[in-house]
Formats: sequence, structure tokens, C-alpha cells
Amino acid sequence: MKKLSTKDNTIFAFSKNHKPALHIDSGETIEVETMDGLSNQIRMEEDTIEALDWNQVNPATGPIYVNQAKKGDTLKVTIEKINIDEQGVLLTGPNLGMLGDEFTEMKKKIVQIEEEQIIYDNKLSFPLTKMIGVIGVAPEHEDIPCGTPGSHGGNMDTTIIKEGSVLYLPVFVDGALLALGDFHGAMGDGEICGTGVEIAGSAVLKVEVVKEQTIEHPIVKYGEGLSFIVSKETLDEAVKEATKQAVHFLKRNTDLTLDEAAMLMSAVGQAQISQVVNPLMTARFLIPQFVLDAYQVKIF
Repeated sequence: MKKLSTKDNTIFAFSKNHKPALHIDSGETIEVETMDGLSNQIRMEEDTIEALDWNQVNPATGPIYVNQAKKGDTLKVTIEKINIDEQGVLLTGPNLGMLGDEFTEMKKKIVQIEEEQIIYDNKLSFPLTKMIGVIGVAPEHEDIPCGTPGSHGGNMDTTIIKEGSVLYLPVFVDGALLALGDFHGAMGDGEICGTGVEIAGSAVLKVEVVKEQTIEHPIVKYGEGLSFIVSKETLDEAVKEATKQAVHFLKRNTDLTLDEAAMLMSAVGQAQISQVVNPLMTARFLIPQFVLDAYQVKIF
């Protein structure tokens, strides 16, 4: 299994102009090491927020050139394993997140990981919910900072991008140029203060190219069903487009009419928030697994 370390392989924007850090074939399994979302700048209580280089946040490791990937294909990324460090860090403060207007100074909190639990304080521990915050491919045109989500993926901060999930990404350039980072030991939907439990780690991924299948936005297959992820300027726009992506997918892949698919999703589908703190807002719409099973919908 090929491995990719962070050493000399860290990027801060998704770009078609990056030199590949690794070449792989479709169907290969690889392990990718990542720094935390702060580039490992805060590791001890003595590390100050004042010394933090904000130009070094949201790093990703890569890019990975997938030899068979061509523009218009779909990249299938199966997340087989997420390994994480023994500690993580949270931050919040002025202009960060939903309460940024109420804070007057930056604060940090370093938390330890013990026996699959995050030790928040002497009263509370809670389970790990490991996930990948930043994962995506090179966009077709201008570079996109790793902190920004979009149709290429990027900083989607979506809790269902986790162990056992399968992420489908549009391919905009030959080779796809996959990169990932910004792992979380735990993060709530919304990521309301701007950080989850930011943590370093590595991921074991199986990467495959799906030919003759073109998608517009990322899609995630996981235990609860199939989720369509969209990032837009506003949450309203993101929810609307994610809903349309899901309903039209259902219409294309079943014998349901558009109005029947829409009514069904109004009854059992789920519009959900991924994050509300990045330069674009990210929402997702879930088609439950029992619907996919009933209509024998094949996922690529």
C-alpha cells in the first residue's frame, strides 16, 4: 500500500497547476497522513493563539494523481479507516462562527483522547466521531483555497464523511488531483464556532474511477442512505440545490415521475446542515436507504 506523508506534500489550495505528490491507479488503496486544521501549530498549553499563522490553516495533503481519471468521470473514494492523534484542539473567538460577535478574545482548548472518548473536562467525556473536513479534487478553472467548499469538494465539514462512507466527487481535470486534511475527532453539524476537535491523523482510502458517470456535486453513500452535498453563498441556496440534486437523481434512477419523487422526499427525505461557518454554506439532502432498496437504485 502506498503512503503519502505531509512532508513537502501540503497544499493550501486546490489547483490544477499543482505538481502531483503521488501517482496511483484506479482501484489502489493508499494511506494519507494529515496535519490538523491548524497545521499542528497548537500542541501545548504554551502555544499561543497570538503566534498562530492564519495563512497556514486548513492544510490538505496531496495532490494525488489518479492515472485513469479524465474530465467528466466520477472519482469514488471509499474511506476504509481514519486514524487520529491522541489529542485535539478547539478554538473560538471574535468573528468566528455563530457567536463571534459576542467574544472579545480568542480562546483555545486542548483535549485528550482516551479509550475512544474525548475528555472535555472533569465532568464530561463523549465518544469519538471521526470525520474528514477537507477532501476534494482540483477545480477546472481558478484555484480554490482549502478552507472553501464547492462542487469540487474542499472544506465541506460534513459529519458523514467518515469511516465506512463512500464519497463520490466530480472530476474536472485529468488525474483528478485528490487531496484531503482537516480531520476532526468530533464535530457537530454546523461546526458553529468554526472548529470541531481539530486533530492530526491518517486515512486509508480506496480510490476508484467511475467511467461514463458525471455528477455536478459531491455525493456520499453511508449507512443511512445517499446524501447530496452542495455549497452556496447562502444556506437557503445550498438546501434548495441539494434537494433538487436528490429528487432528480431519484427520478432518473426509478420509474417515479418528478412530482412523485418530490412528494416522496417531502415525506421521508432529510434536508440537513453540514456547516455554516466557511466562506460558502454547505447543506446536504439524504435519500434514505429503504427508498433506494425499494426501488433497487444502483449507486454508480
